[in-house]
Amino acid sequence: MKKLTRKEEELMKILWHIKQGFVKDIVELYPNPKPHYNTISSIVRLLEEKEFIGHKAYGNTHRYFALITKQAYRKSFIKDVVKDYFDNSYKQTVSLFIEEQNLSNEDLDELIELIKSKKQES
Repeated sequence: MKKLTRKEEELMKILWHIKQGFVKDIVELYPNPKPHYNTISSIVRLLEEKEFIGHKAYGNTHRYFALITKQAYRKSFIKDVVKDYFDNSYKQTVSLFIEEQNLSNEDLDELIELIKSKKQES
């Protein structure tokens, strides 16, 4: 799966949130100062070319919707981060989060339980 630019990712987050919408709907959900309609329209067309979004035509207007789920993109993105920055080691990745995020004992207990349940499924 192709990596999205920051601007494309911003737009996808909005579209994942609203499920579907016209360009004007997407623009309305941006924080101020809102980007220009034509800017968003251009990003939408790029995302459509990359096959991240599709549309349904209503005359000359289009209602857009995501073709890729947020979960599928997140999974692909995390795999790339682990590969590129952690030598493909999920252990190193998790270790960094544990060390850097100052997880509470409760958070650590939840992680341990999650690991145990995944181990039992194997």
